[in-house]
Amino acid sequence: MVELGVAIVATINAMIRFSVPITFGALSGIFSERSGVVNIGIDGMMLMSAFTGYMTNVALSQPGVSESLQAGPTRLGIALAVALLTGGAMGLLHALLSIQYKVDQIISGTVINILALGLTGYFYQEETRTLGKLPNLINNPWNQSGAVELKLADNFKFYFPYDIGRILFDKDLLTYLSIIMVFVVGWALFHTTWGLRTRAVGENPRAADTLGINVHRTQYMNLFISGMMAGLAGAFLTLAAVGSFERGMTTGRGFIALAVMIFGNWKPSGALKGALLFGFAMALQNQLQLFGINFPHQLVAMLPYILTIVVLAGFVGRVQGPAASGEVYEQE
Repeated sequence: MVELGVAIVATINAMIRFSVPITFGALSGIFSERSGVVNIGIDGMMLMSAFTGYMTNVALSQPGVSESLQAGPTRLGIALAVALLTGGAMGLLHALLSIQYKVDQIISGTVINILALGLTGYFYQEETRTLGKLPNLINNPWNQSGAVELKLADNFKFYFPYDIGRILFDKDLLTYLSIIMVFVVGWALFHTTWGLRTRAVGENPRAADTLGINVHRTQYMNLFISGMMAGLAGAFLTLAAVGSFERGMTTGRGFIALAVMIFGNWKPSGALKGALLFGFAMALQNQLQLFGINFPHQLVAMLPYILTIVVLAGFVGRVQGPAASGEVYEQE
């Protein structure tokens, strides 16, 4: 059994790490459902974006590629951009199927999930290598006194106790971006013209159309952004968290993100709280042994999914989502 403080820090860091893709996925669901379109294809969008981002990183890591492209910021920036565009493209595919061709939105999302699972499984090549993943904020967290050093410039250094420093600063860029996006999306959704129009379309598209809002254009735009949020979730998995790709590696995180969205009442701040709760449940899979607790790992691995069922059973029907979500709107 390790020291209690070390185990607690490890559990908190694992909770945050597991919550990041769920947070991005929940934001993806909020963008789509707030505009009146159900998106259960988030898991597929995450998986496809994780694959394309990783394979781009692999391609740019090969011998013969110019050193300027292989440089960390450039290579990873391009890989991240590819993942974002992949997610956005799949969001537009969902929009095209469900809005233009009026395919049932549940069926459209299912098609995207199956398509992503099949394509990534078929085209993935094993034993691929990259030159690295997104680094954490702190490159060298130890100094001689054992504290965490945050160096902003040669003459500007800050030192934090090791435990606090590891929790606050020993993270990658996408982890911080997920927290920032929660506040940005929350502000935009409830304090901007775009947010008002999005919520109007999701609640009453006919009334929004009467007021001059282009309902379909708003939905297309939001589904593109929704796909990009799912793309960030996928990029986190392969470009930040593990640095590699595995078939089906999302393991249902997109569906957990939908449960978190409902848990948070279709609000970004609530989604973040739910993501941290689910992240904690997922962290227990690996961290219970650090506390010296012997528990069947199969049962612990079931916790996130059991929690998903409990959330859906307890909150569906008690929370009020966008009134027009899932309804196909036909302009006159």
